[in-house]
Amino acid sequence: MTEPSPLAADALEAPQPPAQRIAAAVAAAFGPACAAVLHYGSHAQRSDARPESAYDYFVIVDAYEPAYQALAASRGLTRSPGLAARLNAILPPNVISIAIPELAPPALAKCAVLSQADLALAVSERARDHFTQGRLFQHVQLAFARDDASRDAVLAALATCRERTFAWGRPYLPAEFDADAYVRALLATSYAAEIRPEGEDRIDALTGAQRNALAPVYAALLQRLEARKLVARTGPVHRLAEPVTARERAHWDRYFRRSKRRATLRWMKYVLLYDDWLDYIVQKVERRSATTIELSERERRWPIIFLWPRVMRYLRSRPQRRS
Repeated sequence: MTEPSPLAADALEAPQPPAQRIAAAVAAAFGPACAAVLHYGSHAQRSDARPESAYDYFVIVDAYEPAYQALAASRGLTRSPGLAARLNAILPPNVISIAIPELAPPALAKCAVLSQADLALAVSERARDHFTQGRLFQHVQLAFARDDASRDAVLAALATCRERTFAWGRPYLPAEFDADAYVRALLATSYAAEIRPEGEDRIDALTGAQRNALAPVYAALLQRLEARKLVARTGPVHRLAEPVTARERAHWDRYFRRSKRRATLRWMKYVLLYDDWLDYIVQKVERRSATTIELSERERRWPIIFLWPRVMRYLRSRPQRRS
């Protein structure tokens, strides 16, 4: 076991007991192939999570096929383990739901499944999209590690993810920033890279909810960037040492457009793999947009065919968009 980087120090915070119990059940469900479970999202951040809301986890596995075979044997799986494994390899991660009825009260885990190899790729400069980095730069908790080597590998990946924020976040930073403003700019940029129901107020709420956990992490990063002369400090604030070029901005704009396209493609996987996906999406939109959605019998029976007109109207009017 090695000492973790300050950039991953927040992950050593112990999850709340319900999140820890659910994580243990999730790790057991994936069997020996499960290397680590990271708790993230609103319950980890304590950002307006309802008691009945699903708990969010990244499940890090050695290989997809044995992990899904174990899950099918222990908890059941809507699709075959082979299909789930192939879809996971094509467009990682898969996002699936796992019911934990034996807990009191019963719980639901929303699991993003990644192999160790795909995690390393997803936090690197070769990342194909922003899904993983957009979540792991935020506060997470290491809820399960199979052994010291698995723990060290996941914490190292987290540190790399936080280090990478300067590359993709640089073009979108304000003229002056401290750790708090830095995190807020990352959140605004990441949220704009996906189609989400939240508005600007959600970004402010997330910044505030994660302040205590993330301020030391990103203060340490800014110190490193200052030592490398990538940022300059004036009193309590920093500014970029070199201006963002038009070419650099265009590169990252293309990256985020590609990321949004890939995020939209994942919706098709949700239909195949996420149990009760329609109710989950409706509840999330209702909660975050403060609107009530009543689906017709036809929309519920054939959502892929008849729900698209409503989806398109929502996308045109949603509160959060990248211009």
